[in-house]
Amino acid sequence: MREGGSGVVATSSTSLELSSNSNSSNGSATASIELLSSGPPQVILERLKDYGQEDTFALWDELTLDERHLLVKDIQTLDLSRLDRIIRCSLGVQGVPSPSIEPVPEPSVSTVEQRTLDQREKWWNMGLKAISQGKLAVLLLSGGQGTRLGSSDPKGCFNIGLPSGKSLFQLQAERILCVQKLALQSVNEGSAGFVPIHWYIMTSPFTDEATRKFFEIHKYFGLEADQITFFQQGTIPCVTKDGRFIMETPYRVAKAPDGNGGVYSALKTSKLLEDMAMRGVKYLDCYGVDNALVRAS
Repeated sequence: MREGGSGVVATSSTSLELSSNSNSSNGSATASIELLSSGPPQVILERLKDYGQEDTFALWDELTLDERHLLVKDIQTLDLSRLDRIIRCSLGVQGVPSPSIEPVPEPSVSTVEQRTLDQREKWWNMGLKAISQGKLAVLLLSGGQGTRLGSSDPKGCFNIGLPSGKSLFQLQAERILCVQKLALQSVNEGSAGFVPIHWYIMTSPFTDEATRKFFEIHKYFGLEADQITFFQQGTIPCVTKDGRFIMETPYRVAKAPDGNGGVYSALKTSKLLEDMAMRGVKYLDCYGVDNALVRAS
């Protein structure tokens, strides 16, 4: 899994000079070629062995120099120690019974319906005021593709079969517009003091371009382009049942989005927590893109 694009694999100064765009001297370039010609970089190979992933270099002898270069660069992006912890944790819980989940004690639960009309109206107005002041943002988890739905497009582009033919993205955008309208109507001084809801949309390397294009084609479904921020979650190598890396090609490790839990590291590396603070956001409504019935805020 990437964290800020940096890996933890230590390399020698020679093995770092593998880029075809390198400005190194001819001697350094020659040394790099010789290094790749003689075998996998020893430091990286030993590092892979530490975590049982040395098979990543299994087809090294069949690769061209350029492919070897790509494979080394790919491995250098991986935080091997963190990946090993994740894999061990995942394998360790297989076959372990899930803990029992008990309902929350009834005295600890309260519903809006149990409150007086005055209390409900007070909370409603407090919420609309906070929204009108830009204190609410919406965070959409939308990094997955619709493969289980028979589509390689981002899930949000999917037509779920409504008579309107609206996509999941459109349904959710229109609900944000509806909440904005309600909040705007609640502002006594008119639109001058109104701040639109900012929408953060987490994509992945596999859905980012298609998601952005979908929004552009549909003119952001009535929202302003500058009130939407797209950002990408990280990726994590695909592994076999025994925890070994799966290779997409002989010189590239297969990767997939790191799940909804990847939102935390993605927000941090994208510096969006600072962006939210700058915008004055205090409340964040977070949900998955395939929640067709979600009510924003």
